[in-house]
Amino acid sequence: MGEILALVEARLLTALGEPDARAAVTFLGTDRIEVLRFVDGDVVRYATLGMSAQPMADPTAVLADPVKGPRAELVISVRAGLADTDKVLRPLAVLAASPQVEGVVVAPGASLEVGEPLWPGAPFSSVLVAEPGGLVEDLELDAPMEPVRFLPLLPMTNNEAAWKRVRGAQELQERWLSHGTDLRDPLRGSVPLD
Repeated sequence: MGEILALVEARLLTALGEPDARAAVTFLGTDRIEVLRFVDGDVVRYATLGMSAQPMADPTAVLADPVKGPRAELVISVRAGLADTDKVLRPLAVLAASPQVEGVVVAPGASLEVGEPLWPGAPFSSVLVAEPGGLVEDLELDAPMEPVRFLPLLPMTNNEAAWKRVRGAQELQERWLSHGTDLRDPLRGSVPLD
């Protein structure tokens, strides 16, 4: 486990540079989850470290395989200085712990709900899990372990989350694209959903 997390941290540092802050959260019955903060010009990125220590297990499986199964870390990017986005640390750690706590498999296209604003004044309490590979490349591990995927999280307003449940992740992403939505704006409003 420690060896995997050392490789994951090295991949994050290679892709995003040195973190300027880090915090750790431990929930009862789970492994420790760290959140690293990286500043890149006017963008702040928060990345989890610890979610990939264990593979995510199918919630219907009788026994979780300790080796096989998808592994992931979460990354969220926001514009700096517009909101107190450092408060996203705990909600992000909660999402990263959800495979251990709730037995969910976090995958692209999924919605994750935290039940409260991601940071003070945020119009978002949920995120859309986007496709990996753009910002941080997958980390290959020795077989039979699956690679660690670094999954970007895109904040969704309540209306967008409801629309996504009905129309799907692909249509929501197309709507964002067609309207030129700045998904890094920590205070943006909902995209028009007519």
